[in-house]
Amino acid sequence: MSLSPFFRNPVTDIAPNVINQQDFGKCATLELKTMECLEAYGMQRGALKCADLLHDFDECVHKSKQIKRVLAMKTERARQIKEGILKGDDKYIKAPNPGSF
Repeated sequence: MSLSPFFRNPVTDIAPNVINQQDFGKCATLELKTMECLEAYGMQRGALKCADLLHDFDECVHKSKQIKRVLAMKTERARQIKEGILKGDDKYIKAPNPGSF
C-alpha cells in the first residue's frame, strides 16, 4: 500500500493524494489509527510495525474476505442444488417458525 507518489516533483507536492476514507465513516477510525501509526514510525519501518493495521484497513476498504465468503456460500448452495439436497426453484431456505428461537 503506497501512500506517497512513486515520482516526487513540485506538482505532486502541491496536489497530494487526497483520496481517503474520512467521509465514508465505516473505515474512518481505522484509517486514522493506521495513519497515526505510519506517521510515528515512517513509511519503511511502519510497513513492518503497522502491518496488522494496514491489513485490517485494506480489508475494511476492499472487503476481499467478505467477497470470498459470499462466493463460497454461493458455490456451496449451487453444489447442494446440483446434488438434490436443496430445490433449485426455492430462492431461500425456509425460515424458522416465529418465536422458535
